[in-house]
Amino acid sequence: MSQKKTADGGGKKARLEREHLFRFKCYPGVSCFTQCCQDITIVLTPFDVLRLKNSLGISSDEFLEEYTIIIQKEKQLIPLVILKMNEEDKKCPFVTPEGCTVYHDRPWPCRMYPLDMNDDGTFSLIADASRCLGLKESDKWKISDWLSEQGIGPYEEMNELLSKITVPLNAKGLDITNPDITKMTLMALYNLDKFKDFVFKSTFLDRLEVEPERIEKVRNNDEDLLLFAFDWIKFGLLGKKVFGVKQKPSETTPSNI
Repeated sequence: MSQKKTADGGGKKARLEREHLFRFKCYPGVSCFTQCCQDITIVLTPFDVLRLKNSLGISSDEFLEEYTIIIQKEKQLIPLVILKMNEEDKKCPFVTPEGCTVYHDRPWPCRMYPLDMNDDGTFSLIADASRCLGLKESDKWKISDWLSEQGIGPYEEMNELLSKITVPLNAKGLDITNPDITKMTLMALYNLDKFKDFVFKSTFLDRLEVEPERIEKVRNNDEDLLLFAFDWIKFGLLGKKVFGVKQKPSETTPSNI
């Protein structure tokens, strides 16, 4: 029988598997409550932005303008989109003394806390018990149960699909200097409202073959729209044949009469 480790947040960070246990409970009665939501860098994925802007009931444009900092690095097609902290106290704009106001749609890093995922798929505690008193609580969690309880599944699925774009793009080392391509990529991933207008209010669907059933899904569901954006980037930048190209009338073969 294998022995289960219990992480306590002390000493050298252990690499933990999904079956390992750790102690944690966060609630208003802990004196450090919400301190982990201050002066931190939270990188937002496209799925994070989708969930947050819908939770707030605002457009993608409004969310990006008011709540993010976009950092475009040289030779990096996909920018970093970072949650903007309050200027006066460096706290997350969505946190109050009572807790998170967007808890149901909080970003992936917030769901993972106090865990961090290592490159090899193992986990580590991101804090120690001297800073995060929740790690001194008696409640024990198996990592796999914690991930399920925090609703990590859909985020992991979207992150995996996003990696099918980011990893090949980084491997190709594309030196794209056309600012329009950079803008279009940012729009497709992070500004779904504009991307939706692009799909349905331009000649997009006149030029590409898309199943009618998928068009309706994309029209009515933001998650399907984001998946569609992933495929569009694969098609345009990675050369994946995920769409067919419609022939122009002049290119069609006349039928025999």
